[in-house]
Amino acid sequence: MNKVMKKFLGITVVLSLALMVMSCGGGAGSGKEKVTILYPNWAEGVAFTHLAKVALEDKDYEVELINLEPGLIYGELSKTNSKGDVFMDAWLPHTHVDYWNDYGDKLVILGESFSEGTTGLVVPSYVTINSIEELNANGDRFSNKIIGIGSGAGIHASTLKAIDEYDLNYEQISSSGPAMVASLDRAVKNNDWVLITGWKPHYKWMNFDIKYLEDPKGVFPTDVCTIISRRGFEEDMPEAAGFFKKFNLTEDQLYDLMATIDSEGEESGASQWYSDNKDIVDAWFE
Repeated sequence: MNKVMKKFLGITVVLSLALMVMSCGGGAGSGKEKVTILYPNWAEGVAFTHLAKVALEDKDYEVELINLEPGLIYGELSKTNSKGDVFMDAWLPHTHVDYWNDYGDKLVILGESFSEGTTGLVVPSYVTINSIEELNANGDRFSNKIIGIGSGAGIHASTLKAIDEYDLNYEQISSSGPAMVASLDRAVKNNDWVLITGWKPHYKWMNFDIKYLEDPKGVFPTDVCTIISRRGFEEDMPEAAGFFKKFNLTEDQLYDLMATIDSEGEESGASQWYSDNKDIVDAWFE
């Protein structure tokens, strides 16, 4: 065999090995397909995301989680060179309508993580009013404040709309999900009146005796917690995309998962719930 032929064969072997490594996809040097899930710091989204992470890792995927504000999530997933793959807590078609109008034509709907999402203004059940229309007459009891979450959340915009539609003499206080729950907890311990923005699913419904105020003008909509992805994700990783298409939790399952995470921590709680419900979750890969 002459030197030219030996050199050609050597190059061919090197290229073949390189192609084999590349065909495995995923993280650099890991040989695994990598899925990057973007999520905000919302209790149900944290639960969806960490359950997906442990389930995918059990199937030998590499999973990266990136915590971002919702507007940044939609913007990132819409990019042609997106650093993310999936978002599991898009409140559609109503609460996140502005984000969808801006970015929806560059995104793909895969499935529904939870199919019965609701939003509204929430008070402890011992509060004696039952409608948003009664708020102005009781402003002093609530210090004319609505304790909300981040201004990037869709419910923040819905609450501003409610203030306008009902001509409420109230100010919405922006905070975070945990800070809002802390305000509720302090008020309940003292039997004080407090008004917060609320949604289902959320673990506060398990931990507190609370109620929605009636919304006769229909400002707060019913939504689906939708799973969306960047364009091309389904083609790049069809098995993982199939998992997200089938991912769906009932209210009881989700609250059980959230309670386990609240007790054991995000990673450990999700792992424990997955282990206890492996038959349910693994069916989403079939």
